[in-house]
Amino acid sequence: METIERRLPRAAGTNCEGTDLVAAGENIGRLIRMLCQILCLLLALLHFHVGCSLSSPSSFLHSAHLCLPEQKAALLEFKNTISLDHCWKSASYPKTNSWNESFDCCSWDGVSCHKVTGHVIGIDLSQSCLNGTLHANSSLFHLRGLQRLNLAYNNFNGSISSELINQLVSLTHLNLSSNLFSDLIPCEISLLSKLVSLDLSYNGYPDLRFDSQGFVMLARNLTELRNLIIDSVDMPDVASLSFLNLTSSLEHLSLRDCQLHGEFPSDVFRLPYDGPLPNHVNGLQLLEAVWLSNNLISGGVPSWLFTLPSLQELDLTYNKLTGPIEQIQKPNSVWKVDLSFNDIHGPIPSSFFGLVDLETLRLSSNNLSGVIKSNLLAKLKKLGVLDLSNNSLLSLSTSGNDVNYSFPYLVTVSFSSCSIRQFPSFFRTSKMSYFDLFNNKIPGGISKWEAEGWEELVYLNLSYNFLTTFEQFPGKNLLILDLQSNLLQGPILSTCLNLQNPNPPQDMRVFLISKNNLTGNIPPLICNWSWLEHLDLSRNRLSGIIPNCLGNFSQALELMNLEMNNFYGKIPNSFAHDLLRNLLLNDNQLEGLLPRTLANCSSLELLNLRNNKLTDTFPHWLASLPWLRVLILRSNRLHGPMPNSIASSNFSLLQIIDLSHNELTGPLPTKFFQNLRAMKDHVSEDKRHSTELPRSRDGKLHGHDYYYPVNVTTKRFEIELVKTLIIFTFMDFSNNLFCGEIPEELGELILLQGLNFSNNNLTGPIPPSFGNMVWLESLDLSSNKLSGRIPSQLTNLTFLEVLNLSQNDLVGPIPHGKQFDTFENDSYSGNLGLCGLPLSKQCEPKPPMPMLKEDEGSETAFIWKVAMMGYGCGVVLGLSMGYIVFTTGRPWWFVRIIERDWQNNVTKWIRSI
Repeated sequence: METIERRLPRAAGTNCEGTDLVAAGENIGRLIRMLCQILCLLLALLHFHVGCSLSSPSSFLHSAHLCLPEQKAALLEFKNTISLDHCWKSASYPKTNSWNESFDCCSWDGVSCHKVTGHVIGIDLSQSCLNGTLHANSSLFHLRGLQRLNLAYNNFNGSISSELINQLVSLTHLNLSSNLFSDLIPCEISLLSKLVSLDLSYNGYPDLRFDSQGFVMLARNLTELRNLIIDSVDMPDVASLSFLNLTSSLEHLSLRDCQLHGEFPSDVFRLPYDGPLPNHVNGLQLLEAVWLSNNLISGGVPSWLFTLPSLQELDLTYNKLTGPIEQIQKPNSVWKVDLSFNDIHGPIPSSFFGLVDLETLRLSSNNLSGVIKSNLLAKLKKLGVLDLSNNSLLSLSTSGNDVNYSFPYLVTVSFSSCSIRQFPSFFRTSKMSYFDLFNNKIPGGISKWEAEGWEELVYLNLSYNFLTTFEQFPGKNLLILDLQSNLLQGPILSTCLNLQNPNPPQDMRVFLISKNNLTGNIPPLICNWSWLEHLDLSRNRLSGIIPNCLGNFSQALELMNLEMNNFYGKIPNSFAHDLLRNLLLNDNQLEGLLPRTLANCSSLELLNLRNNKLTDTFPHWLASLPWLRVLILRSNRLHGPMPNSIASSNFSLLQIIDLSHNELTGPLPTKFFQNLRAMKDHVSEDKRHSTELPRSRDGKLHGHDYYYPVNVTTKRFEIELVKTLIIFTFMDFSNNLFCGEIPEELGELILLQGLNFSNNNLTGPIPPSFGNMVWLESLDLSSNKLSGRIPSQLTNLTFLEVLNLSQNDLVGPIPHGKQFDTFENDSYSGNLGLCGLPLSKQCEPKPPMPMLKEDEGSETAFIWKVAMMGYGCGVVLGLSMGYIVFTTGRPWWFVRIIERDWQNNVTKWIRSI
């Protein structure tokens, strides 16, 4: 106790601290002795309990299998509040049917208990056909000792309740995947500090989402987490650096379709295999699989990999292999080889085709070259999958014996983006369902004889070749046909929809034949494809009217592209499809009114009707479309004013609007601009579809990515937006008859990249609020009647590349600095009142402001003098008083305060050490 007393500081002005500390020490000693006695008693009771348990096996077994009554009641209550739905997987069955009050709940299907206490510690109700909502008062949350909870592959909906997290704090494994959960994942999930595995994947993207704060807390607090699976959880605002906090424990991470952006930290992927593979190895006689994908392996592909006697699978995808494939002396019986996505160069050695047991061969996306002879390829008779795509210097050779070669198991063949110059007819004897020859150099045509050999085909891609004829459809099972960018001529009917074909396909899903030289009308046979999802006949020379029968596609149609043809007449009223997302009828000769039935296309995102002869007013009724992002009505005959009474939620997702080259009148619609939320802030990803990547209803792309371009005129040039469409924001109201002043509200569109109001009758000043549009790259206000000065705030637009203010009535000096120093004379021509660089007209200097001598008469100067005098006196007086106080010790109360505060601070610092 004396040691304790000496270590504690004495407070100034007291004389009895030592006595108090001794008394406190004695109390602490008595408390410690009492705790020791209690601990001994507990140990004795525990020893007695264990002894009794060991001496009575029946009692132990009884407690190991009997769950607690209150927990059984909680489980039964949960069963009664959750309904059973259709089992959507073949392996699903209602596990809760075994939950009967007559039996011990520890014996119920999907329930596991602690062997000693009988507490329910695990619930596995995955694939149990359950349907309902986990409400905050769910009895399931009464199982406080629950460690494992698996509710995957059911139909639970609503939000993930924070009560699940607040009460089930003992969880180590939580799986809520493949349900219908939505809304924001509660940040309280970070309180589950014992979690080892968390799976929230595939809950109806993009309805379930993480925000930045919630994920940062999770990554920081879940220090035991080894498995994190959050596929299709929407998290566009989550910084990728947040994942660095998980690297200490994480073993498995899956982030598919999470909308993450930015550079992902490489430290998350620890310990990658780096460098070349060894030239030779000893042993490994029993090695069956080598999986080294997604590493940094360099060098060539050593031959010893293909001589290991037990090897069955080899996967070296996504590495940095650059050397050739070595000659193989004694090929083994490997059945799967995948070397895709490397930079392997040189030819495929002939010995490679001695791997006669190969069933899957993928060498795509490399730099392979040379010619593959058909007789060598024919040795691989067991092939089921062959993918040599994206090897631009690789080609095939054929011979007169090709028809005798047999590939009885071949299902998938891809030679896209190679250098094939002749159609490989030796595949005719296979049972292919997937055949891809995209982007090659195949001339001529596909004969009827060749097409008859493809009876099993489901997918056929011959786009971007030099085909001139394609006589008929192959078989009757074809779902996807891509013939884009060839040299096909004549009517579609005679090109490939040959009526003499006895079994034309009836369930076509994707038909793409754009960028050819087709003529004639749309054949009625197309209208029989009632399940068609994508129809692209664009950029041909087709003519006639658009048939009303295209409305038969209402069951599945997502995209219709008829742009750049010679169609005339009216747009059919049959376009009223719920699933239609992209409608492109631009650059034709269509006339009349816009069909009001378009307002029923509730999924419409892109509507392009530019360069037609449509005569109508502005289609304000399109404001009811909740997903509309691109609206292009350029170069038609629209007339009249734009209504200014539009509800606040309408057009909120609009990113591109082009109304130029029409006859619209009246003032610019202020409320319309106020509604354009997607141009004001980053709309959350749950409000975005993918206009540029049309997908089927199962969410998968059909074969290659299909991009549908949109042309806009910006930066004085017409550009074609393809992949950048989803991030581009643009507004063009030029070449109309708009009048009045430019609304200040336009300055709120801070994400706008291109703005064109040229060639109208606009008056008044340029709003200074334009300086807020910091992403603006092109601004054209030319050929109006704008007046006043150029706002200096425009110098804030550091991304501005093109500025055109010519042919107005602007006056005063031209601002300088940043981007304004890069613009030439033509940006300001026709404004006689402007002066300053880059114009030759100089601005008159401003007269100097009258100044009093040394500002002696200035009230401000007097105030400053007084302030400085006070400041100087205060410093001198303060230093003098400080010296007197601390040398004389008086006044004693002031010294005591300073001494006590100093002593307390020192004490806190010592304790912190």
